[in-house]
Amino acid sequence: MFLDSGYDSYQQVDLNAQAAAASPHQLVVMLIDGLLNEVERARGHMSAGRLAQKGASINKCMNILVGLDSALDMENGGEIAENLHQLYDFCQLELFNASVHNDLDKLTNVERVMGNIREGWVGFGKLA
Repeated sequence: MFLDSGYDSYQQVDLNAQAAAASPHQLVVMLIDGLLNEVERARGHMSAGRLAQKGASINKCMNILVGLDSALDMENGGEIAENLHQLYDFCQLELFNASVHNDLDKLTNVERVMGNIREGWVGFGKLA
């Protein structure tokens, strides 16, 4: 147990260092990666019947989506910002339903949508 908390602390320091050096584009990709990792944790907690941990993981996912959504420039982002807003809302609803109904398929939907968004951001980064 002690080793796990030490490893977790090391990971957090490493993540903080990466975030400090990241561009806004890289930060979005990092947030999406964090979301996808947390969805996988939620899946494990759900499968194992660990309800409190499942709830905490779903909550982290929701918070990441709220952060991504709040970073959208709705005035200047046009159709892309509106589409992302709708996709983030969809993912939040799917996460809620996954949690309430212990529905692993809803988690898969979130993984697909956010995986596609991630691909778009990575592709955009190669052009920039």
